[in-house]
Order: sequence, then structure tokens, then C-alpha cells
Amino acid sequence: MVMRLILFDPPGEARRRFYPVALSRPIWELRCGITSLGEKLVAAAGAADIACFVPPYMADVYRARTSWTVNDPQTLAGDDILLVHGRLKAEAIAKIDRQGPSQVGRNADGEVVYLWLRKADQGRVTLTSLETLLETAAAKLATAQMQPPTWNYTWDLILASPEQITRDFYAAGRSGIEGTVEQPNAIRGNAKDVYIAPGAKLHPLVVIDAEHGPIYLDEGVEVHPFTRIEGPCYVGKKSLLLGTKCREGNSIGPMCRVGGEVEESIIQGYSNKYHDGFLGHAYVGEWVNLGALTTNSDLKNDYGSVEMILDGKNVIKTGSVKVGALIGDHTKTSIGTLFNSGAYVGGMSLIMTTGKPLAKYIPDFSWLLEGIVTKGFGRGKLYDTAKMAMSRRKKEWTAADQAMWDAIFELTAPQRDEAIRRGRRHLIQK
Repeated sequence: MVMRLILFDPPGEARRRFYPVALSRPIWELRCGITSLGEKLVAAAGAADIACFVPPYMADVYRARTSWTVNDPQTLAGDDILLVHGRLKAEAIAKIDRQGPSQVGRNADGEVVYLWLRKADQGRVTLTSLETLLETAAAKLATAQMQPPTWNYTWDLILASPEQITRDFYAAGRSGIEGTVEQPNAIRGNAKDVYIAPGAKLHPLVVIDAEHGPIYLDEGVEVHPFTRIEGPCYVGKKSLLLGTKCREGNSIGPMCRVGGEVEESIIQGYSNKYHDGFLGHAYVGEWVNLGALTTNSDLKNDYGSVEMILDGKNVIKTGSVKVGALIGDHTKTSIGTLFNSGAYVGGMSLIMTTGKPLAKYIPDFSWLLEGIVTKGFGRGKLYDTAKMAMSRRKKEWTAADQAMWDAIFELTAPQRDEAIRRGRRHLIQK
């Protein structure tokens, strides 16, 4: 059967639940386990013909990162089509009857999260845009009885990632040592639960502890002495662990530099946590630099459910006693920075320490000085820093990147402007 898979991630409330890390990428690019949500959806669908729809402001940047066709209405016509929201959990794909009639899948909130559209039914819907297709399909096609499961918040990915690493490890079907392991070293647990990819190098005095879960060290990973890695754990291509206390449940993307203590956290990629400090139950974007002793809390003193503020005003109970910080792309922290449990740390921000835990909500594009959000020296200086950081990994800051971040600046302006006004009032009162 010829089928095209189309991933979509429309603007709206669902996207805002995944800020700040989804501000600069579609939701399906977020990591959970060894692979991204999108990689899991593609594998579950078994599709070779893939297209996607992303928010317009990030389309040019995403085109440069993918081989898929982006935001082209012509991909909505032709063969049988399976449209899947980036929030759909991959296990739902197997429950979609792709031998049966066209149907619309809605989650518990009534949102369309998939559409199975047979070629013969394309005349019943309007194919001029993704929006019109979803609208007319919802009105004219049958709704599936199944309520497909979806990811609802970023912390869902953090909490599910340890178990997902284990699933992904066994699905990949790889084990053994293909890289270099210098002696003395120790591997605890079953050696079949360890995979060290070609080009990976472990220095002497490294402990690989797979007693409670598998460990996958990808190509080019380098692990320095006195590092302990507990499974389940994934470390992405060309990442470096420097005497790290790498506790269970970590998913670390490519080209990261990680030291200190890290537990059950996701690092998207290209980010630095060179130094001592604790990162727990956190999601860190790309091009982030965490200064020495930067630490986040992931547990309240009363062991209660951690609360998050994603929009600067409304409190959301996560339902979990363990949630750390969400840190957006290109953010930099000074030495000794302390984040509360459930902290929102906006992207493209510069965080200066105060010697005490910071506010739980720090807007995007913040210059945080002495705990007060300011305009600082403007976004131009932040872009200069981003350009420099990317060049150190042989990546280019492009005109498309700047246009996307300009759009993000406008998108996040209300929360930031309000925080700046509060800061000014505080200074006046002093």
C-alpha cells in the first residue's frame, strides 16, 4: 500500500505547553529516550514518503534541517495519507485501521491528532491548506472510537524518558563493544545491556553500571576518567562526559559537554554543562551553557506535586513530585545559578546569579540581573553570542535563524514586557 505520512504541529495552546524548548522546533523534534518523537512516529508508521507542516515562522530553519517537504499543500493530495500530530504517542499508530475507511482521531480534549485519508475520499474534503483539510475532515468524516494517547507537556517526556530508553535500546537490537575501552574499567550488570558504538572512547577508570537498565554510547562519544554511567542511559554522537556522575535515566543529545551530577534529564544537543552542579529531571534545549555550579531543584521540601508556570501567570500542577527546570535554546547561566523546582527558563536569555534560588518563571529573551528581568543590551548582543557559540561547533547562524528568533521575540513579548515593568517598579520602590 502506497501511503504518505505527514506530521503536523499547528500553532495554538498545545504548542505552548511545550515551551520554551518547542519555541524553535516542532514538537516531534523533542527527545524522549534514545530517539525523537518524530523518529518514533516514522518507525511506527513504516513510511518512506514523509512531509510535514510546522508553524510558518520556523519553516525556513526547518527546511535547512530536514529532507522532508515542509509546508507544501500539494503534499496533502495524491496517495492515501496519514496525518499525525507531533504530540501523538507512537504506540497509537498500530491501532489506526489503515485498511479501513477514512477517519478522524481525536484525543480526550477533542483535538484532531490524526487523520487517515483514503485517496478515494479526497474529494470530500478541502485540500487547499492543512487548516482547511483538518476542518473539513472533522466535519465530514467519521470519528474513530479510539481516543489516541498524546504527550501533553514537556515534563511528560522527562518522566517517560528512562523507560523509553530501555524500549528504544532493545528495539535497536545493538549490544557489545565496537569502540575503545581502555583499562582498568568496570561493567556492572549484563554486558548484553551495553552498547559502545564505533569511534566511542572510554578512558581508564570509568564505571558502566547496567544493573538497572541499558546503556547506549553513540558514535564518537568520549568518556573521561572517574565517570560513572548508570542505566538506563543514552549519550549522543560526539558528546563528552568529564568525570560525570551520570545517574539513571539521562538522554543526552549530540555534541554535548557534560560534567557534575545529572539525573533523569534530557539535553536536546549542542549544550554545555562542563562543571560541577546538579541537573535533575530537567529538559535543556540546544546551545545552552550552564555556568559552574549551576543547579536546579527537582523536589519540593514538602514532597508535594511540583508546579509550573508556562505563561508567566497560570500555575499548572504537574502531578509529579520530581520536575526540575525547562531551559530554552541559547540560554546562558553565570556561576552559582540556582533554579527552583519546576522552573521555566526562557530561551535566548542571560542569567546572572543572585546567590539564592531565582523566580520560577524567567521569560524568553531575558537579561536577568540581581533577580530582575531587564532589556539588558538588547537581542543583537544575544544573537552575537549565539553566532559565536554555534561557530565553535562548526555550525552557522543564518539569516533564517535570526528571522525565526525575531518572530519568537515578538511571540513572547507580552510576558517579557510585563516582567520588565515589574522589575522597574521594584527598582523605583527601592
